Amino acid sequence: MTAAVAPFAVSLFAAVAFGRPILRWLQASGVRQTISSDAPERHAAKQGTPTMGGLILLAGTVCGTAVGWAAWGVSSGGALAACAIGLSAAIGALDDRLSLRRGTNLGLKAREKFALQVVVALAFVAGVALIGARRDQTIVAGLDLGSAYWPLAVVLIVGLSNATNLADGLDGLTAGSAAIASAGLAVMLSSGSGKDVTVLAAALAGGCAGLLWYGAYPALVFMGDTGSLAVGAGLACIGLVGKLELPLIVATLPFWAETLSVMIQVTVFKWRKRRHGIEFARAHRVFRRAPLHHHLEECGVPETRIVARFWLCAAACTALGLAWHLGLAR
Repeated sequence: MTAAVAPFAVSLFAAVAFGRPILRWLQASGVRQTISSDAPERHAAKQGTPTMGGLILLAGTVCGTAVGWAAWGVSSGGALAACAIGLSAAIGALDDRLSLRRGTNLGLKAREKFALQVVVALAFVAGVALIGARRDQTIVAGLDLGSAYWPLAVVLIVGLSNATNLADGLDGLTAGSAAIASAGLAVMLSSGSGKDVTVLAAALAGGCAGLLWYGAYPALVFMGDTGSLAVGAGLACIGLVGKLELPLIVATLPFWAETLSVMIQVTVFKWRKRRHGIEFARAHRVFRRAPLHHHLEECGVPETRIVARFWLCAAACTALGLAWHLGLAR
């Protein structure tokens, strides 16, 4: 458990300590968010808030991980997961920078971002397969998936990275929910032998928690794609290296719900548009606005209440994931 507590504390305090100078640098550099036209009208007041706050999260995570790995060592699996987090953050940073340069909320095209995410996921999965860190790597819940495991692993990484990105629409929603899920993974891993992966999970949790010092409502800085893409990829890669695939999916259900709401909205809209026309489709949407957190806003639920309830759901799902893990371990 020490391998989880110490990196978490170091990461949290480092994120808070580095957060102020990073925030000043972002403000001086004019790195400010352009609010999407798809967001509720009340979000117009957030126009100009500094973005790329994921740098604060990453600074804390790096410090916590470095301290932990210096004390307990690092394996190839943990190093691969850390590289995947860094590369995903680089994709997010590129997306954020392009958005800033264009003065819109649109950076990389969807297919460009997706292609880069797939490349990172493929590189990570290939690395895990080549090092052969675990003989039971392709076994999930007692079922050997064989070669099918690897494409499913890619889907998990890309899917969760996009899910955390979609959820990053309210102050502190993604950071808080991810902190809870990461901490849960660290607890699950602490009972095993992979201390380096435990360190990484705990440090990621601390970095997310530290970002809340500046990103909780009303946010002084937004996480941006720099942080949201890295967090999702990090959770997925840690879960894969630590053989926690199913508990991970359970712990991150709030993020998957956000993705599902978008998929339902887009699919039904296209179907109704084809059957009944654009006006009918616009007037008969499944959700008032997607993702799910924006629908709740449109229903009149205050932002802070939505975020708090997402955190509670994340805590409940993480507890269920932990219970699942304990049940499988017996």
